[in-house]
Amino acid sequence: MLRTLLFTLCFPVFASAALLPPGWDAKAAGDRVMAGLVNTTEARVKGAHDAEMVIVKDRAYIVAEANDVKGGESADWPFVYVTLAVVNVKTLKVEKSVCFAKSEQVFENVTLPVGACFVPRILQKDERTLRCYFASESPKQRQAQTWFLDYDLEKGAFESQLHKAKIKTAAGTFDMQPQYFHQDAAAQGFTRPAVDFGLYLFDSFKVFDGKTYVALNNYPGGQNALAVVNADLDTFEVLGHYNEPGDLKLTESAVNRLPDGTWLAICRQEGGTRNYTFSSSRDGRTWTKNEPRAWVPNGTSSKPTFDRLKGLYYLGWQEATQIQGVSRSVFNLDVSQDGVTWERKYRFETEKSFQYPVFREHEGRIYLSVTQGDTDVSRKERIMFGVLE
Repeated sequence: MLRTLLFTLCFPVFASAALLPPGWDAKAAGDRVMAGLVNTTEARVKGAHDAEMVIVKDRAYIVAEANDVKGGESADWPFVYVTLAVVNVKTLKVEKSVCFAKSEQVFENVTLPVGACFVPRILQKDERTLRCYFASESPKQRQAQTWFLDYDLEKGAFESQLHKAKIKTAAGTFDMQPQYFHQDAAAQGFTRPAVDFGLYLFDSFKVFDGKTYVALNNYPGGQNALAVVNADLDTFEVLGHYNEPGDLKLTESAVNRLPDGTWLAICRQEGGTRNYTFSSSRDGRTWTKNEPRAWVPNGTSSKPTFDRLKGLYYLGWQEATQIQGVSRSVFNLDVSQDGVTWERKYRFETEKSFQYPVFREHEGRIYLSVTQGDTDVSRKERIMFGVLE
């Protein structure tokens, strides 16, 4: 009896408290969020996808792919360009929308080659500056290149010069192109063939211990890695690849760090079961083989999310279930304190689809942007914005 009492005093056992109230209705919660979403895409746009955003003061700055020709998107379409929409988070009104890079655009120091401007990303560089990244690519014609362009918050305008981002690997520092990302992975045993496009900043940007990290991805090549960004925010150093087992084609990962310091990545799977897999690492450099986890039982091929918001982990994943046969029409958002035990907080079900969401915390609220559509089979027609909670 005394031994039990002493053990309890020294090593108290806490019951895992539920994060959500009894009877919580995740679908009703998702419906409420979707009812408040607003369209941030210009009326002339036919296809839009893959948005990311930052929020500064009372403005959300949302970057996305867009085109004025047809629904959907493809790296083979040279008419895909990248846009920035500025949304007032208090009024949910779009105040500005501008194309900042397109095929053959002439800048002060360089002219972009023919090709799609694809997968934009955005980061607040300092109090006055936002940095926007994107890939310029033309598959089977040339190596894709990641570029960046700065936006002056005070002027409300982009700079006139375009800059090449760099990638740092064990072999050196190079222009940020797929060939160097593949060579680094191949040196460590990666066996999938090289492709000349598809290298993207994917899950971005997360700060730990004063350093900014991003998950790198090559979608057609099936490559994933954790990278750290240098202080100038122009070079991405590859820390560790997580592509095993080699018989799975894994891509588009989201990464976070658990309370014990362990890195955990969730990867989209192409082919096979299409369910998501997970890889972990103690140091960000050496990763375990990917395997499914019980809390994601029936996922399908789409971008996941893995964020820490308001002190909780939020894990978002596309469910294989379809509403009226629409692809990517069910998206789950689960919460956890430790990254191990999860509860379903939101379930988004809609024939408009709910795909590639991004969540950002700002001044005590969580905001989101997400791809939706009405008629195109892809449902990649517009970027919606609103308040999660």
